[in-house]
Amino acid sequence: MVTTGTGRAFIGSFTSAGGPGLVAASVDAAGALSVLGAVDTLPNPSFLAPDPGGSVLYAVSETGEGAAAAFGIEAPLPRLIGALVAVGGADPTHLALAGGHVVTANYSSGSVSVLPVRPSDRGLDAPVSVLRHEGRGPDPERQEGPHAHQVKPDPTGRWVLSVDLGTDSVRVCALDGDTGALTVHAETALRPGSGPRHLVFHPAGTHVYVLNELEPTLTVCRWDAGTGTLEPVGRAALLPGGTVGESFGSGVAVAPGGGFVWAANRGQDSISVLAVDESGEKPVLTATVDCGGRWPRDLVVDPGGRRLYVANEHSGDVTWFDIDPRTGIPSRAGSVEVAAASCVVFA
Repeated sequence: MVTTGTGRAFIGSFTSAGGPGLVAASVDAAGALSVLGAVDTLPNPSFLAPDPGGSVLYAVSETGEGAAAAFGIEAPLPRLIGALVAVGGADPTHLALAGGHVVTANYSSGSVSVLPVRPSDRGLDAPVSVLRHEGRGPDPERQEGPHAHQVKPDPTGRWVLSVDLGTDSVRVCALDGDTGALTVHAETALRPGSGPRHLVFHPAGTHVYVLNELEPTLTVCRWDAGTGTLEPVGRAALLPGGTVGESFGSGVAVAPGGGFVWAANRGQDSISVLAVDESGEKPVLTATVDCGGRWPRDLVVDPGGRRLYVANEHSGDVTWFDIDPRTGIPSRAGSVEVAAASCVVFA
């Protein structure tokens, strides 16, 4: 992963909305991005995940058919490894590597799929298991059924957490690395109607911050990796009191040192800055700043914790910010055009 000097970034986009596909970019010493080119072999590569070795990139295809693919990234532009692989679910919105497999969250079908990674070339094989969520929430339009939105391994690699917007819950799952079987160990209920979307772990591994989409809040949970227990202990506001207009949380990131959490708010087109106390349980909103575009779909902090990158879907750009190490407040440093941008990762 890039921390200093030059490197590369990869940007996902929605080809159905005019996006160029999977975009490769260079990263200079100041953190500025320059587009190198794009490949459009995968429709709607809305979310990406790099292999820890830095030579392979995995992507979902957020379409009704639902697919995923592996790309070699040693050349200037990504190279498809093998064929696109159907995930057995509709509209996958997220994926992660866990236990020698790629796990996808399939939004429209409310399911989670497990695809083996081939040791020979790091490509993907067909799913060996598909776990279907059940339930609904109080919002008749957005929560008529389960909507898995994110999958996230815990820092120990023992558990996979699945965030479901439709059921207002997070499922803690056990993944069998040999067979790829995914089983629900526990399900944690969150505030009804909150619509949890994404989560991040505190670097200490003791707390989880769940970003809600249907209300402008962050749910704080204690995490016990030994027992696989997720316990809600509080909530933090993402917007100042009296804020007018709709807001839909989208992306969340935590500082490498754990002192700050950042969240993107669509509709308000802002980034929330929350300071986190030493216990990890009391993030407090300290500022909101303009996201640099319209409809920020995702955001990521660089591993050094010095810069924040925001994929602004509707304005078609990726904007980056320098982070004040004392306050955590980001200041705009530049942007690059990428139509229908959806996410940014570094490799």
